[in-house]
Amino acid sequence: MLDVGDGNLVYWEVCGNPDGKPAVVVHGGPGSGCSTGSRRRFDPERFRIVLFDQRNCGRSRPHAGDPATDLSNNTTHHLIADMELLREHLGIDKWLMYGGSWGSTLILAYAETHPERVSEIVIPAVTMTRRSEIEWLYRGVGRFFPEAQERFLQGVPEADRDGDVFGVLAAYSRLLADPDQKVREKAAQDWVTWEDAVISQEVNGKPNAYSDRPADAVMALTRICAHYFANGAWLEEGVLLRNAHRLAGIPGALIHGRMDMGGPLQTAWELTRAWPDAELHIVSDSGHTGSETFRKVLREAIERFSPAQPG
Repeated sequence: MLDVGDGNLVYWEVCGNPDGKPAVVVHGGPGSGCSTGSRRRFDPERFRIVLFDQRNCGRSRPHAGDPATDLSNNTTHHLIADMELLREHLGIDKWLMYGGSWGSTLILAYAETHPERVSEIVIPAVTMTRRSEIEWLYRGVGRFFPEAQERFLQGVPEADRDGDVFGVLAAYSRLLADPDQKVREKAAQDWVTWEDAVISQEVNGKPNAYSDRPADAVMALTRICAHYFANGAWLEEGVLLRNAHRLAGIPGALIHGRMDMGGPLQTAWELTRAWPDAELHIVSDSGHTGSETFRKVLREAIERFSPAQPG
């Protein structure tokens, strides 16, 4: 556990070769927590693999599954500071950064703040969490899933349904912190039911990827997601794309499924145009949760950045 201040303890672990190339896994969600599956992307003979649970999820404490846990000190900027504190704690000069979905937003925000600390970047499923992307995920994509979107909107009070999507997300954030456990559980279930609907057409992906988690993990995920997305992740609109020039000299591999309904390919395309050192690999048979082809391309990308010999 790393004490990052504000009463928060961040869980971390290191695997693989102590003398290997440092690589940090930045999980998605926000609020998903790290998993053993992510570290398996790396050869443990060649890499020193760092994993951590972002504030208030996974094994970090206090846990967002507890409604008493205050999330006001959990923002993108807090997470960047936590990562830098962890890097310093481990005595790492530079690390390869790996992570997708929300993890890619956090990676980009960190790398644009501390480019001198990043050796390479590998991103499966690119997002920048712009307000336009949040609006697409929770409203725009509903044109393909109108019945599911109607259920999602019915999960909040009627007065919160007719404004912009951020009002809906803020309403969910309040419901997920309600003193009544039944209210919280229903809001969490309504949220992950919508997320599952968005990925439901991915024939090569993982069905029910959001709801198929323990109850406390679902609660933490939904609370933290609603908290971040209702606030635009505390990022100026388009700032990660505008500041992509700060990534100059950092090699990158971006892998994105053409059929990603929740995070359209346009985001990865725009980022690649602004970051000449990144290569974009488009996987035709994949959505947001991947495919065998997607995983093969991802393995090849990591291998490209692997040291020739064990450390």
